[in-house]
Amino acid sequence: MKISWVRSESDKNSFKIFKNLGLDVFEVDKPDDTDRKIAELVKDDYSTIVLSNELAFFSEDIIKKYSNHPDVSVIITPPKRKK
Repeated sequence: MKISWVRSESDKNSFKIFKNLGLDVFEVDKPDDTDRKIAELVKDDYSTIVLSNELAFFSEDIIKKYSNHPDVSVIITPPKRKK
């Protein structure tokens, strides 16, 4: 089972601990490329993809393609709390 985390290139705080631990944290330079990145990760056999809430708004395929996919789970993180 391969797990990945996907965040916006401008978001340096989301999934910071996972990146520091050397796990697979990918950055999307343009939010409109979110679907392309998810498809790429699925092709590379990632079975769990954790997506930042901010990027989830830019994906059209999350519900259509992956909500009932038997081999892929896409998890959307909760929105950040304002301090």
